[in-house]
Amino acid sequence: MAASATLWLAAIGVGFGMLWKYQNSSGAAGVQPSQWPADSRVETAAGRATLVMAAHPHCPCTRASIGELALLMARCQGRVSAYVLFLKPPGFAEGWEETDLWESAARIPGVTALVDEGGVEAGRFNAATSGATMLYGLDGRLLFCGGITSSRGHSGDNDGRSAIIALVNGDGAAPSGAPVFGCPLIDEAAACEVERPCSK
Repeated sequence: MAASATLWLAAIGVGFGMLWKYQNSSGAAGVQPSQWPADSRVETAAGRATLVMAAHPHCPCTRASIGELALLMARCQGRVSAYVLFLKPPGFAEGWEETDLWESAARIPGVTALVDEGGVEAGRFNAATSGATMLYGLDGRLLFCGGITSSRGHSGDNDGRSAIIALVNGDGAAPSGAPVFGCPLIDEAAACEVERPCSK
């Protein structure tokens, strides 16, 4: 009986350990372009900063990223325009990308939800993980790249969101990056092999 109880408790401990590791494992972080990609079909905002988030429309972790984006936009009203690029792989049905995540993003004032056919735009920004967020200044220079949640699927105060708000408000000393917590946009094999924080 004692041995069974010990094994049971050990199994629970291993399970919680695996869950904790999963929630706190950041996704692949590539090196984002230091200037707005010239070949991007997404246009920079006039007279304000431009934020871009790459998103997988069926990634449950991204729900928290969209929620944090809503809070961020409310704190930066009129000073930043945002685009959420929703991946649509080749050959998938029309409307596959228009999930509840799409609807949530589209409802946020100042945010435009866009279909990213084949992940082409995400590739131009070198984004490999759902929730990867880039902030570009008025001059098209990269100010921030990374995530805006503190772990997978977890909402609440986090360094990424705070940094973007500070940068939009003119604090040039704010951090320029944070880990991205989310699912790979395509798959592990297609994810960027550069496993380090993004840099300008």
